[in-house]
Amino acid sequence: MMKTWCLAAAIIAAMSPAAAQQAGYLTIGLGIANVNPKSDNGALASGAVPISIGDNTRPQITAEYFIRDNIGVELLAALPFKHSIKSNGTEIGTVKHLPPVLSLQYHFDATPQLKPFLGVGVNFTGFFDAESKGSLAGNELRVKNSWGLAAHVGTDYWINDRSALRADLRWIDIDADVTLDGGDIGKAQIDPVVAGVSYVMKF
Repeated sequence: MMKTWCLAAAIIAAMSPAAAQQAGYLTIGLGIANVNPKSDNGALASGAVPISIGDNTRPQITAEYFIRDNIGVELLAALPFKHSIKSNGTEIGTVKHLPPVLSLQYHFDATPQLKPFLGVGVNFTGFFDAESKGSLAGNELRVKNSWGLAAHVGTDYWINDRSALRADLRWIDIDADVTLDGGDIGKAQIDPVVAGVSYVMKF
């Protein structure tokens, strides 16, 4: 009986992700993310033009280095997102952006396989390829870059010692000034929730 218990314990130990969050380790996550701006995105032209910004889904990559046990520094990157800008249901423009986020994160040891985490960080959003449409067609539309804070929550489920499945949510503070033909016409309050799923590898 004792040998049976010892064998079972050895098998479980072999299956469990040992030191998955130990200082010095690097994880790389590959997945997809949906950027979903909040429902009320502000108004342009002194409040005369209410705007709504559509969501978009693109591939993402994360890299996290553990500076201490359970504490990591993560960089989020993705392929460019493209969003439709509408006013009263009519498209008036489109814009692309890249929203890298640098976060400090704490990973909890809930179970040998399940590792929830919380993070806070800073975001830089670079906007480009803005295009005016509809009633604004022919005018030069520009959305300026922005800096803001970000919050991150998620969980990793470790399949083995080297790989995990991740589900996570981020909130990013993105408030960007908008110009038309060089004149300031207001601020877009985007503040999206970013939902992602990834396959995570440990090195």
